[in-house]
Amino acid sequence: MNISWIKQQVYRWSRLWIGIVLIVTLTLTSCSQPAPSDQNVKISPELEKQILQVIRAHPEAILESVQAYQQQQDSQLQQARETFLGQMKANPQSIIGGSPATGASAQNIVLVEFSDFQCPFCARAHQTIEQFMKTHQDQVTLVYKHFPLTQIHPQALNAAKASWAAQQQGKFWEYQNALFTQQNQLGEELYIAIAQQLNLDLDKFNRDRQGKEAQAAIQKDIQLAESLGISGTPFFIMNGETFSGAVELSKVEEVLAQVKASKG
Repeated sequence: MNISWIKQQVYRWSRLWIGIVLIVTLTLTSCSQPAPSDQNVKISPELEKQILQVIRAHPEAILESVQAYQQQQDSQLQQARETFLGQMKANPQSIIGGSPATGASAQNIVLVEFSDFQCPFCARAHQTIEQFMKTHQDQVTLVYKHFPLTQIHPQALNAAKASWAAQQQGKFWEYQNALFTQQNQLGEELYIAIAQQLNLDLDKFNRDRQGKEAQAAIQKDIQLAESLGISGTPFFIMNGETFSGAVELSKVEEVLAQVKASKG
């Protein structure tokens, strides 16, 4: 049997196992998608037996496959992050784009949050970030990016669309806060109730959240998150520093101090 072919199969398996390990390590402090499946890895018991025999004879194939996959992933991720951080430093508005932003208008220090309205860790982090921004809103620009983990949170995408519709009427942050504080009630009834409480134009609200633009805007955020190798929520980037999970206020303050120090 061709050793090269065996290495290709091991390479595919390696992708699955690496994904599983990474996701397990994230589940204690953040929400993350289930491990990806590879529909191409379907082999018969007899073929599996042959592959295992070759692997036993050539165990180096496993190590080489894992290393090749990891190097490829690291290279792609590094390039994407360097591009992102370069844009964030040179032209933060290009990163903010049409995303909701609040806080300092100078955009010298930008805190980008990737979040999911149905993630309990995001709800906890929301309280921390809200407290942080009350103290540093004159120094830090907070930017919200949608990253609904639809495989595990059935209401995440609908909630994101509703908040996007509220943004079109200048009420994103109020709507966002209401969603997080009433996270256990996510659903159509709540989305309408919040819109009414905020005195939104309901006809426009419903058209906007059900339209193609809402889907496109959210998908753009999702693609950005995936290009940066983000697999769970909440995830934060403050200038060049990253942190994730249901962080404590002291951690965010620590990152801010590091950012300020790096700026001289």
